[in-house]
Amino acid sequence: MIRIQQVKLPIDHSEEDLYMRAAEALKVKREEIKSLSVFRKSIDARKKEEILFIYTLDLELEHDIKISKRNTNISLVEPFIYEAEATGKKPLSNRPVIVGCGPAGLFCALLLAEKGYNPIILERGKKVKDRVKDIEKFWKDGTLNERSNIQFGEGGAGTFSDGKLNTLIKDRSKRGKKVLEEFVEAGAPAEITYINKPHIGTDLLRGCLVNIRKKIISLGGTFRFEECLTDIKIKDNSVYRIITESDIIETDVLVLAIGHSARDTFEMLNNKLELIAKPFAIGVRIEHPQKMISEAQYGEMAGHPSLGPADYKFVHKCKNGRSCYTFCMCPGGVVTASASEKGEVVTNGMSFHERDLENANAAVVVSIGPEDFGGEENPLAGIEFQRQFEQKAFEVGGRNYHAPVQLFKDFKEKKVSASFGEIYPTYRPGATFANLWDCLPGYVCESLVEGITAFGKWLENYDRDDAVLTGVETRTSSPLRITRDDDFQSNVKGIYPCGEGSGYAGGIMSASIDGLKVAEQIIKTYKPMNK
Repeated sequence: MIRIQQVKLPIDHSEEDLYMRAAEALKVKREEIKSLSVFRKSIDARKKEEILFIYTLDLELEHDIKISKRNTNISLVEPFIYEAEATGKKPLSNRPVIVGCGPAGLFCALLLAEKGYNPIILERGKKVKDRVKDIEKFWKDGTLNERSNIQFGEGGAGTFSDGKLNTLIKDRSKRGKKVLEEFVEAGAPAEITYINKPHIGTDLLRGCLVNIRKKIISLGGTFRFEECLTDIKIKDNSVYRIITESDIIETDVLVLAIGHSARDTFEMLNNKLELIAKPFAIGVRIEHPQKMISEAQYGEMAGHPSLGPADYKFVHKCKNGRSCYTFCMCPGGVVTASASEKGEVVTNGMSFHERDLENANAAVVVSIGPEDFGGEENPLAGIEFQRQFEQKAFEVGGRNYHAPVQLFKDFKEKKVSASFGEIYPTYRPGATFANLWDCLPGYVCESLVEGITAFGKWLENYDRDDAVLTGVETRTSSPLRITRDDDFQSNVKGIYPCGEGSGYAGGIMSASIDGLKVAEQIIKTYKPMNK
């Protein structure tokens, strides 16, 4: 396989242009190319008047050619195939149990099922179809189901998001390839395997989750929805039994893929496993017209069907030493009501696959450390810190799950807004004008003012007076970590902390990959159930 990097073409190019440019780079005839596929595709928008697509191409020729080492953009590569062998020798007395049906739990279950381990997957929430109904009711009239919401249910919190599949970890060519290909097999667009910033969208992602679940079941896995873990039994420093609300399950292997909002589970685990507080971030959701974002990024080419809606990502180091950054940017999306406990307001963001709604939104958040909330003494202190400001947001929002909102100009002046400008909030069930300084720490608000102002220097009008801020964004990542050793086990043998809730991932892609890593360790240790 020959790989060619830095193939630049105008955005209106044809598929044939890819072949011609590849042939030109290799100095061969077009008909000598046997096959061609896109390995990576990104956008170069540095020159607004000449926006380009940049490709990395993989191709095969009808015959061998000599590749010059002088040209670093052309190389020979081996086609990569994800492989994980079940080489474990230790027999399993009982089926492995995975707690949590988010990306980490699903992909851990998928690999275990493929290798003959017949996993049991427990999920406190509902299947995605029923979960959608509960969430829509919450968004309509403020009726919160504490077991079925944005945070809990099939697919985890990522089900109702933009469905981003990009990751900062350098694992895309191995486990990441497995994850992307499984999503495509389950119904996602094939382009997610090669575009630089892949996303599925909440609408398509829901169907993918159902298909992945069906595949796991066909391979011997069992799903038990609306069943919550309540206790773990340990003997000789090893797990041997778990308790749910309705059952007692014997198991040698317990994977904790519980998500960052399983607060009651963290409280139960605190006296059994080693937990440590970790940094996270809190802040607000900010909304702008998507048209404004696209025009700022793409100039006159904004709106071109080949480009789609533009996104952004910013980081600013504040004078107080904290980082202010954008997170989970949702082009053409909505701000979502994401509470999982009564009397709290929590925000998140969501986009459909087409990303074609009027507003763009993103979390703008400020870094928080254990020293800010007493995490050095109490690993659960971060949870109480989150609750404190979620409850304040509930109070100032009107005690009916309406979110507090404020225009950026008024936020800077610490005064309650009186009317909207050109931008209206998308949060449901509703929004209430309030002073966000009343439901966030002062140092966070000061950092937000500085950060958003700085972002306005990088993206024109980002700091516009009528940009809408909606509070509060507190569930950016888990506020704690369940420690694990090099063998991926906690301080109790047989228990495998996994994914975002356990403190080892951040987003769909990295959580899915962590699920595969944990499953790989299990199949290296234990024999399949059918052997």
